[in-house]
Amino acid sequence: MKLGARIFKTGVAIVFALFIAELLQLPNPVFAGIAAIFALQPSIYRSYLTVIEQIQSNLIGAAIAVLFALVFGNHIIAVGFAAIVAISIMLKFKLEKTVSLALVTVIAIMEIQSDEFLTFALIRFCTILVGVISAFIVNLVFIPPKFETKLFNSIHYTQDEIIRWIRIASRNAGDHQSTKQAITQLKDRLERIDQIYSFFKEERVYTKKATHSKGRKAVVYRELIEISHNSLEVLNRLHLHENELNDLPEHFRMMITERLDLLLTYHEQLHLKFIGKLKTDHTELHGPDAFIQRQEVMNIFVQQIAITQIDEEFSTYHLLHLLSSILKYEEQLEHVDRLITSYQNFHSNELTVQIEEYLNSHYEGISRGIYRKSGAGVNGVYNQDFSGNTILIEIGGMENTLEEVYHTCLAIAEALYAVMVGDA
Repeated sequence: MKLGARIFKTGVAIVFALFIAELLQLPNPVFAGIAAIFALQPSIYRSYLTVIEQIQSNLIGAAIAVLFALVFGNHIIAVGFAAIVAISIMLKFKLEKTVSLALVTVIAIMEIQSDEFLTFALIRFCTILVGVISAFIVNLVFIPPKFETKLFNSIHYTQDEIIRWIRIASRNAGDHQSTKQAITQLKDRLERIDQIYSFFKEERVYTKKATHSKGRKAVVYRELIEISHNSLEVLNRLHLHENELNDLPEHFRMMITERLDLLLTYHEQLHLKFIGKLKTDHTELHGPDAFIQRQEVMNIFVQQIAITQIDEEFSTYHLLHLLSSILKYEEQLEHVDRLITSYQNFHSNELTVQIEEYLNSHYEGISRGIYRKSGAGVNGVYNQDFSGNTILIEIGGMENTLEEVYHTCLAIAEALYAVMVGDA
C-alpha cells in the first residue's frame, strides 16, 4: 500500500480538528476528529461541496435528534427510530453521501442525559462542524492537490508501459502470462487515470481566459486518455491473437510490425509536442506517404483474405479485429495531433496570458492585450512560436516618454517575477 498525500492529510485534519475543539474548550472533542475523517475529500472542490452537504445533513440530523429526545427521551429504541427517519429524509433530499456523519450527529446528541440538553446538543453540533470545517481548511492549505501534473505524469507513464508491451507483443517476444498480467495492471491504471481526470475537470478557475484555456486543455487530456485505451486494445488484440499473427506470411507480419513501430513513435512524439518540447509542425504520419502505407497494408490484408482457405476463416476473422483496432488507433492519433496543434497555436502563450492578467490587475490599463495578427501578407508567426522560452513584448509608442517606458519595464519585470516564481 502506497502512503499518499491524502493519508497524511487525514492525520493532519484529525489533529487540527482536535486542536481547535480543545482550544474552544468543547466537551468531547473526539467528535470533531471523527467528523474530520468523514469530511476529507480528494479534491478542494469536492471538499467545498462536502462542507455544504455536511452542514445541511447535520442540521437535519441535529433537528431530528433533538425532536426525538424531547418527545421520546434517550431510550435506545428512540435512537434507532431517529436514525431511520434521518436516513429517509436525507435520501429524499439526495444527501446520501453525508448520511454517515449525520448519524454520528444523531447519536452524539441523543446520548446526552442532562437537564441542559438543548445547550449540550448545540455544543455537540458545533463540535462536529468544527471537524468538517477543519478538514476543508487542511485540504485547502496542506499539500493542495495538483491534478493536472498528476494526470499528465500518469498518462505519460502508463502510455510508456503500453508502448513497450506493444513492441514486445508485435514481435511475439513476450511471455504469454506476463503479458496477460501487464494488461490487467494497465487496465487498473487507466481506471485510476479516468478518476484523476474527473478530479481535474472539477477544479475551479476564476478568470474567463483561464476557463477557456482549461476547457481546451481538458479536451486534449480526454483524447490522450482515449488514445491510451485504444493502444491498450491493440495490445490486447496482439496478445489474444498472437498465434494467428505468427502464422501470417513473413512480409505481411513485418509490415504490421513496422506500421505499429511508426504509430508508437508518433504517439511518443505527441506527448512531447503537448508539453512544448517538439515543434507543432513536426509529425510522422502527415503527407501522401502515410496514406500510401496505410492503403498498402489494407490491400495486402484483402489479398490475404482472398487466398485464405475455408478452414482458416476463423483466424482471418480475428485478424480483422486486430487490423481494425490498429486503424482506429492510427485515426485517433491523427485526431489528437490536430487538437494539440490547435491548442498550441491558441494557448501556447498561457504564461503571456498570466502576465497580462497580473499587469492589468496591478496597473489598470497598462496592457493593450494579446494580439495574433493575420491577413494577407501576415503569417502571424512570432519569436515565441519558434521557442517555448521566448516572449515578444512591445513597450510604448511614439507618444510615450523614455521615463514612462522605464516605469513600464519595471512593471513588466515585477509581473514576470510574480508569475514565473509563483507569487502572482
